[in-house]
Amino acid sequence: MSDTALPGLTAAPSLTDAPKALPPSGLWGRLGGGFSRWLKSSSPWLNLLGLVGFLLLWQLLSRVLKVPLFVKLPGPWETVVEWFSPRPVYGISVFTIEYYQHIGLSSLRVFLAFLLATGLGVPLGLLMGWKKTFSDYAFPILELLRPIPMLAWVPLAILMWPGRESSIVFLTFLGSFFATLLNSWLGVKSIDPAYFRAAASLGASESLIFKKIVWPGAMPFVFTGLQISVGYAWFSLVAGEMLAGEFGLGYLIWDSYILVQYPVIIIAMITLGLVGSLSSFIIRAIGNALIRWKVKENG
Repeated sequence: MSDTALPGLTAAPSLTDAPKALPPSGLWGRLGGGFSRWLKSSSPWLNLLGLVGFLLLWQLLSRVLKVPLFVKLPGPWETVVEWFSPRPVYGISVFTIEYYQHIGLSSLRVFLAFLLATGLGVPLGLLMGWKKTFSDYAFPILELLRPIPMLAWVPLAILMWPGRESSIVFLTFLGSFFATLLNSWLGVKSIDPAYFRAAASLGASESLIFKKIVWPGAMPFVFTGLQISVGYAWFSLVAGEMLAGEFGLGYLIWDSYILVQYPVIIIAMITLGLVGSLSSFIIRAIGNALIRWKVKENG
């Protein structure tokens, strides 16, 4: 059935209008305009003030007051000196190839796991929210598996996947998958049932209902879930790399602890935060470009 056969449905508000992606120039213009407005606001100065306050508190607790919980930690100055040293004492800095090898391999593992979680979690979540019969079958399994901690999967991952890389990607995938699936499911459940009743009364096909109602209506939740999902992927990755990795930021943290290279632990942790924040920003930017009507409503 063509779209023109459902005038009532196509004339409905935003949920029924399938979103179209901005062209590349529009996307870059939107990002540039948003960044320009951010620079002109008070946010950059407040962000900088917060970072400076955090560094001062870190220095105060670890080096001035020497609080027992923090006295063994490296101070911010020695961490920064090691991080940006051309000749680092412990062999890891922005000038060493190994540093970027750790970042690159961890990013690749997260990317693969995130793609798998998105490719499986989004369709399953949309289907669970849309079809009650399928949800009745799948939801008990989801609720049984979801609370199991990622570390509990480690023995099974080693048994199931012969290679070290496969097991790490699998563990990372688990952390990302459930967040993606649940948010996609909640996105469909949040859609007003009146849209489905109107479509059914007008004789809309299943494919048209999905195209005009399910997917557009769930998109804000889906992209929120993807931002949470990529964060969970980084959480899970570190644990997997600590247990089974040879390279990667998680492995670097654990190896540095064993070798008593405490500044490297802080460097790897901060790097994780920066790379993880960048991945979330990219997903958020793509989501804002695809769901323009939602951004306009909230902006």
